[in-house]
Amino acid sequence: MTDIVQRKVPLEHRASLLTNHSPVMSGIFAAREIANNDQLDNSIQHLLHFSGLKNSEKIANLLADAITQKKKILVVADYDADGATACTVAVRGLRMFGADVCYIVPNRFEYGYGLTPEIVRLAAKQSPNIILTVDNGIASVNGVVEANKLGIQVFVTDHHLPGDVIPDAAVIVNPNQPGCTFPNKHLAGVGVMFYVLLALRSELRDRGTFEKNPCPNLATLLDFVALGTVADVVRLDQQNRILVENGLKRIREGKAHAGINALFKIAKKEIGNAVSGDLGFSIGPRLNAAGRLDDMSMGIECLLTDDPDVAKLAAEKLDSLNKERREIETEMKEEALAGLEEIDCVGRYSIVLFDEKWHQGVIGIVASRLKELYHRPTIVFAQSTSSEDEIKGSGRSIPALHLRDALDLVYKKYPNLIRKFGGHSMAAGLTISKVDLKKFVDAFEYACRQMLNASDLEQHIETDGELKADEITLKLANDINSQVWGQGFPAPTFDAMFQVISQRLMGGKHLKLLLSADGKQFEAVLFNQIKELPGSAHLVYSVGVNRFRGEESLQLMVQHCETE
Repeated sequence: MTDIVQRKVPLEHRASLLTNHSPVMSGIFAAREIANNDQLDNSIQHLLHFSGLKNSEKIANLLADAITQKKKILVVADYDADGATACTVAVRGLRMFGADVCYIVPNRFEYGYGLTPEIVRLAAKQSPNIILTVDNGIASVNGVVEANKLGIQVFVTDHHLPGDVIPDAAVIVNPNQPGCTFPNKHLAGVGVMFYVLLALRSELRDRGTFEKNPCPNLATLLDFVALGTVADVVRLDQQNRILVENGLKRIREGKAHAGINALFKIAKKEIGNAVSGDLGFSIGPRLNAAGRLDDMSMGIECLLTDDPDVAKLAAEKLDSLNKERREIETEMKEEALAGLEEIDCVGRYSIVLFDEKWHQGVIGIVASRLKELYHRPTIVFAQSTSSEDEIKGSGRSIPALHLRDALDLVYKKYPNLIRKFGGHSMAAGLTISKVDLKKFVDAFEYACRQMLNASDLEQHIETDGELKADEITLKLANDINSQVWGQGFPAPTFDAMFQVISQRLMGGKHLKLLLSADGKQFEAVLFNQIKELPGSAHLVYSVGVNRFRGEESLQLMVQHCETE
């Protein structure tokens, strides 16, 4: 049975929040380490100044010189949603300032991740003066060496954790690089690039560039910043919530770009009621599908176009790719689960799987699904498309284990076992030799046992406790929807015993429920379950808004159930 744990609510924080919020919302915020109402102010004027971000003023100066001297800038992007939005923000933003800029995005199956020497040689064919990396580059030591040999300056903008060696680039902007004291260490790649543009605008203003020409409004790029930030699952601290909230505001007000609007429409999501969950679960996956199965240039072109018809066609292609991705993922997950039947997962601290047939672009999602199911750090490998003797892995972790640190431990204890690796605390990628798979399985298990306790592997569901029946209202649902939720600032869930009045199958795979508690009845949905519930059950649920034919009604979304 899964352990359901109530989040702790610091009472002094809750009391200070009551001046602006209801008792329920005050408790929710206090449980997320919000101590006062100022921490919930997502106004754009509360965004930290760019000057605190190491090298932001240096890169602004270099980019301003490049624009004045009409140098050619080539953006090298990553192939996920963060990389695509960062590339879009870089290209659109630099063009606002008059730069000569274009982009390339490496095909992940041909070139792998980051600014590799191969990518530099490919980029050199376009004769750029400057390579500007977005959402990558901090680990591209050899790629920067190659660019320097060819006389191409490299400007790195990234947010990933650096390795032991820092690239010899002309300038690096990364809140996680050594010596950077910028308080927000959780900026996504697109957020870093947005900050670079803020610094560049200030530099150009100081040079008198806008005395005769209007100063570009960088806020018009916030819909892309919001999408990339949420889709990359970075921690939504106050600074990131500011970026996301203001991007969502533009989307809801009908001020989004053509590509964003087209993706919302193809996903059948209401633009006027856009929330962060739409970006993370509907829009982001469709954009990511291009990089996973094909070429992320398709996604970037969708975001770069201002033609609604072009954006519509691009969104339709992305939607088709996403459907294909889901089919591949389902098949791979079933094969993985079958393979796990031969492994005693209960007795292990980690899961590592490989199948030559698996698709390299989908292994990260499969790793995420298995991690959620078994609550263990999970790495799924697929055959490399660029080398027969290499396999490429994508890993996902649990909160108790920093995945990149675990791989670093393997790398240092077993030299030459991992050829390349990089990533975050919760997600990472790596390359190993196929013949070393068994060695890696044992080495990764060793690292996980060194860094975890048995209790870390027990699955817990955190909730915001039990609501009184008269507190479960449509107003509460709308209050919750008005906030930005995501990684590190989780959307509220509650738990309680309910009587099940009636239930029926909906769509062949979901249960439509009528629940009762304290004499009140509630409509509810339990997704992805066809087995009927008993007469009473302990449910974990969220409070949602059901919109149908212009009418709003309260609907509980059941996420977990415990029955005797």
